[in-house]
Amino acid sequence: MGVFTYQAIDLFNWLTHREDILVLDVRNNKDFKRFHIESPYPFEMMNISYYDFMEIEDASVARLPRGRKIRIVCAKEGSAKYVADILDNHGFADVGYLAGGIKTWGNLLVPKLVNPGMKYELYQFIRPGKASLSYGLIADGEIMFFDPSRAVDFYLEFARKKGCRVIKTFETHLQADYIAGSREIAAKTGADFLGNDGDFKDSKNDYTPLNDGEIHTFSNGGPEVRVLFTPGHTPGSTSFIVDKKYIISGDMVFITSIGRPDLGGKAVEWAAMLFNSMKMVKTLNESLHVLPGHYMNWEEANDDLIFTMPLGQVKKRNKDIYCIDTLEDFIDFIKDNMRPQPEEYALIRKANANLEQFDADKQEELDLGKNECAATAYAAAQKKKEAEKAQAST
Repeated sequence: MGVFTYQAIDLFNWLTHREDILVLDVRNNKDFKRFHIESPYPFEMMNISYYDFMEIEDASVARLPRGRKIRIVCAKEGSAKYVADILDNHGFADVGYLAGGIKTWGNLLVPKLVNPGMKYELYQFIRPGKASLSYGLIADGEIMFFDPSRAVDFYLEFARKKGCRVIKTFETHLQADYIAGSREIAAKTGADFLGNDGDFKDSKNDYTPLNDGEIHTFSNGGPEVRVLFTPGHTPGSTSFIVDKKYIISGDMVFITSIGRPDLGGKAVEWAAMLFNSMKMVKTLNESLHVLPGHYMNWEEANDDLIFTMPLGQVKKRNKDIYCIDTLEDFIDFIKDNMRPQPEEYALIRKANANLEQFDADKQEELDLGKNECAATAYAAAQKKKEAEKAQAST
C-alpha cells in the first residue's frame, strides 16, 4: 500500500468506527502531554519523538508492532512524512501521515444533527481537538450560528451545501479559550453579529447588542430563539432557548460541572453572578435539553456521539454543585477549584474583542489545545492524581 496522506476527518471516522489502527504521535513529549488525539472509544497510541527516529532509527522502529495500520501525527506534517518514509523503508505496509499536522485535528469540526425528524434542523458542531461545541439552526433556507470557531470556511461551506443564507451569528460570551468566528462570518456574509454588552461593549466589534428575554426568529417564522442572560462565567454570558426545547448554554451549564467564573480575575464578584444564574437555571423546565459550549471528555456524549442531556439529569449529575444554597459556600467551592488560566487566554480575549489581531500562525498557536472552562476540571484532575499516587505507594 505504501505511504499515503490522510485528513483529520478520516482519523475521526477511523476512531469512531473503532477501526484497528495505531496512532503514532512523533511530537516531543511536552507537546504530546499538553494536547493529543482523543476518541470516544479506546485505541492504541504511542508517542515516539521524531528526533528518536533521527538518532536511534532501528531502536525506534523496533518499538512498533508489525502488521498494524499506523497513522502518524506531528506538529506540521513534515516530521510525520519523514517517519512514514522510514517505516516504509523498514517494510511497514500500511502507513499514513496526517496532512497539515496536529492543527488540522485541532480545527476539525464534525456536524451532528440533534433533532432528526423535525421541521427545522439543529446541528451540533463537535470540535474534538478543543472539546468545544458550536451550533447551527436551519429553517426555510436560512441559518443562524452560535459560537462558531475561527474555521469560518467550514461554516460557510456548510451553509452553502444546505442551500442556506446566513442571517445571524450569536456569541454566548467573549471567548477566552478559542478565537471566535462570528466577526468574520458577519463580514463575509452580511449576517448580523449579536453579543451581550456585558462582554462586548468595550470591544471594537461591529455587533448588535442582545436584550434579555428578546425573541429571534427566521424570515418565515420557524423555531423561536429566546435570549436568556446567565452572567457569571463572564459578565455578559448568555444562553439561548430554542423552540422551548433546547438551551444552548455556552459556558454556563455543562453536562459535567458549570463554567468557572475566575477567568477575568474577579473570581468572587463573578462567582456571585454565577450563583444567581445557577439559582435561576434551577427553575427552568427540566426537560430542556442542554447543549453546552464545551465538554470534559467523550463520556459525556450519548450513543449518537452528541453532547446533550435533559436539564433535570444535568442537575442530578452535578448535585454537589446545584445543592449549594448559600453564596458563601458557593464562593468557597469556586476558591477550592481555582487554578491558573493558560497564558494565551488573555491574548485570545483581545483577539475576540478585536483589540489586537494576530497572523495565522499565531492564531494557530493560541488556539491549540483543550479548553479549561469548567469549574471542577482542575479539582477532578488533582483528585485523580492524588488517588493514583496513593495507590502507587501502597
